[in-house]
Amino acid sequence: MSRRAFLYQTMSKDNIQDVVKKSLEKYFKDLGELQPTNVYDMVVFTVERPILEVVMARAEGNQSLAAEMLGINRNTLRKKLQQHGLL
Repeated sequence: MSRRAFLYQTMSKDNIQDVVKKSLEKYFKDLGELQPTNVYDMVVFTVERPILEVVMARAEGNQSLAAEMLGINRNTLRKKLQQHGLL
């Protein structure tokens, strides 16, 4: 991987992490005194849909290619697409 590609990946990753962190901080602030539950599952499910949408668009609907891009099994991808109503 070129230095430029590495820097781009690192910058994108940091930006995504910042967005998630700020969103969670706002979520906890909005909750006030209420105790949060299932935060991990909520975040994963919420972030998963746009990931699937963008990768499927990039793969032009090719599930095998999208699964490869995501680093998951094609059957797992199909299951996740169905869970999010994307099939």
